[in-house]
Amino acid sequence: MQFRDRVSIALGDDGVAQVRLIRADKMNALDPDMFEAIIEAGQALHKMKGLRVVVLAGEGRAFCAGLDLSNFARKPSPDEPELTDRTHGNANRPQQVAMQWRKLPVPVIAAVHGVCFGGGLQIASGADIRIVHPDTRMAIMELKWGLVPDMGGYALWRGLVRDDVLRELVYTNREFNGAEAQGFGLATHIDNDPLEKATALAGDIANRNPHAIRAAKRLHAGMIELGTDAILMEESLEQHAIMRSKNQVEAVMAGMEKRAPKFEDF
Repeated sequence: MQFRDRVSIALGDDGVAQVRLIRADKMNALDPDMFEAIIEAGQALHKMKGLRVVVLAGEGRAFCAGLDLSNFARKPSPDEPELTDRTHGNANRPQQVAMQWRKLPVPVIAAVHGVCFGGGLQIASGADIRIVHPDTRMAIMELKWGLVPDMGGYALWRGLVRDDVLRELVYTNREFNGAEAQGFGLATHIDNDPLEKATALAGDIANRNPHAIRAAKRLHAGMIELGTDAILMEESLEQHAIMRSKNQVEAVMAGMEKRAPKFEDF
């Protein structure tokens, strides 16, 4: 399925959805239609039956070059919401474009190549895991245009990037490569074929109890937001719901019998 000729989704039999930014002629730069297409794709993923993992990548020469510069000359329409309006739960529209990957109930793996600037880097930061080509050009670009990162970056970079390193990258908008990004915490793995590596990892995750994977993602979200007492209770609640369930028993039996598990999806 396609959304506004900007984003495509293909769901495999293994439950892995390949999501592509397909505005390759513009290096997947973010224009109004791209913002809307990404959000529409996220909404479709939320409703998708059998979904276990998402692989997010860009077609062409870039993952995403950030904001389309033509946006600076665009006059806002009279009915366009203010940035302070919370149009998508706790986020505005640009923030939802990046935050929705963290909000999805399943793991998201970003395969990053070519160029990943500004809003593109914030979208990649919304993924659970980032596989990055070592030569990828990356930057927190907003200060170059006299702006600040405002697509959820500050929420998503908590726990990823050391505070003083993040400040330098934001204040200077300096460019760095994928190999450096791993040292900063912005890349999980470096690989010469990020998409192949991301797809292989997605297949591995998709072969786990899908109920437990979703529970683990909820716990990871709580780990950042909640206090210790609440985290301990959430662990217990999630485990209580999973333990001795059909999928959990199947995981045990498959492991003991040394065979591929057959899980039931939502």
